[in-house]
Amino acid sequence: GRERLDGCVSAAGVDEPLAGPVPSGRQRASGAGRSDGGDVRPTGGRDADGTPRFDQPVAPGAYLWWYVDAVSDDGRHALSLIAFVGSVFSPYYAWARRRSPDGCAEPDDFCALNVALYGDAGKRWTMTERGRRHVKRSSREFVIGPSSVAWERDGLTIQIDEVGMPIPRPVRGTVRVMPQGLCHFVAPLDDGGRHRWGPIAPSARIEVRMNSPAANWSGHAYFDSNEGDEPIDGPFNEWDWSRAALRDGSTGVIYDVRQRQGQDRVLALRFRPDGAHETFVPPPRQALPRTRWGISRSLRTDPGSTATVLQSLEDTPFYQRAMLRSGLLGETVTSMHETLNVSRLTSTAVQLMLPWRMPRVR
Repeated sequence: GRERLDGCVSAAGVDEPLAGPVPSGRQRASGAGRSDGGDVRPTGGRDADGTPRFDQPVAPGAYLWWYVDAVSDDGRHALSLIAFVGSVFSPYYAWARRRSPDGCAEPDDFCALNVALYGDAGKRWTMTERGRRHVKRSSREFVIGPSSVAWERDGLTIQIDEVGMPIPRPVRGTVRVMPQGLCHFVAPLDDGGRHRWGPIAPSARIEVRMNSPAANWSGHAYFDSNEGDEPIDGPFNEWDWSRAALRDGSTGVIYDVRQRQGQDRVLALRFRPDGAHETFVPPPRQALPRTRWGISRSLRTDPGSTATVLQSLEDTPFYQRAMLRSGLLGETVTSMHETLNVSRLTSTAVQLMLPWRMPRVR
């Protein structure tokens, strides 16, 4: 009954089993079985058991990504990793949609593994986009050129073999994410429900073994996914997102979304280590200092608590990432915080700048 299924529907970019009739001609499969489903597909970048599913079909013009961030136990290292199908930051994907008569483009032709490393070993950043012939997706593995993201032995393994930008230095190593529990929660970010987010493993351990730059460390990690049935600039002006580890091992997450039309949407949830969740009343929004590029940003923090920037990790014309100290649920916490200014991202000036940081291999 959703109008989004009426447009931009084409052959999936991954192999799918042949559709078949529902047993005995009934409207639904008996027992625990499932009908073939047609256009009713897995969502949230995960399978029914909560594990990531990397062959989830993504409609033309749409996107899907898996995100990991982590901080070392000693606080000296941090990272973020994002595996994109239909990269929302890709100027090439945006230009392909504009050239298409129906405004659609195949997301599997615009995939990338974004790697950002911070800390004592030195900062590295890479996001080489690759076309379809360099990409392979199966239920348990997502291959992007020489790099890959795979679910194996009840954990996520990321094999990294990339070249940093803008200074071309090798970025090679292995990252292993071990969830404490899997989460099935998925929530819409916009009023129309066309963009969705949900943690897969909100509390996890991570082991990082990098050859270049040389770094070996362990720490606390967070793993989630985002997906959209249309380009990201459809409903959003900007958003602030943060996640913080709490004393009992749970993770507090706040998604503070400003839409182009409609009221602000705020998601405030506490995720237990086993994946269970509960909502809480979001604290008041507090303005943070603008970035060097003039991006306004904010964080919701407990009344009487002042949010402070501990370290700026990324500062770009449309996006920032930082480590913050603030109050949440009665605790003093250190948060990973991000701001995305969608209007800046889609501006002509930024779109022309992006290829310098995001090269493409066809």
